[in-house]
Amino acid sequence: MPRVSGVDIPNEKRVGIALTSIYGIGPAMALKVAQTANIDHEAKIRDLSEDELNRIRDVIDKGYLVEGDLRRLVQQNVRRLVEINAYRGVRHRRGLPVRGQRTKTNARTKRGSRKTVAGRRQVRAKK
Repeated sequence: MPRVSGVDIPNEKRVGIALTSIYGIGPAMALKVAQTANIDHEAKIRDLSEDELNRIRDVIDKGYLVEGDLRRLVQQNVRRLVEINAYRGVRHRRGLPVRGQRTKTNARTKRGSRKTVAGRRQVRAKK
């Protein structure tokens, strides 16, 4: 498995798909990287020569913020929001959805599993 930006790229996948295993590179950016490096995005990683892999490494290293640097930048941005007590920072601190989603129902991924509260049952209407 070749290494690009400190990540092992899967040998059996196509270039356009394999590059998405790098944090910060999605499908569209993977195609752009392949075009910039003059490599067919349909080719499998195992079929690439060492020169072609080096061109991919150069394009990513020079043109894009990926992996550790990008994670650090995102973490700094969140930390800044928390420090200045912005609304989004407060939502991050409390572990709630940040982008305006409802939380009365849903939001189970962020809030965790349900906690049963006593006395929350609906009272039946009297006849």
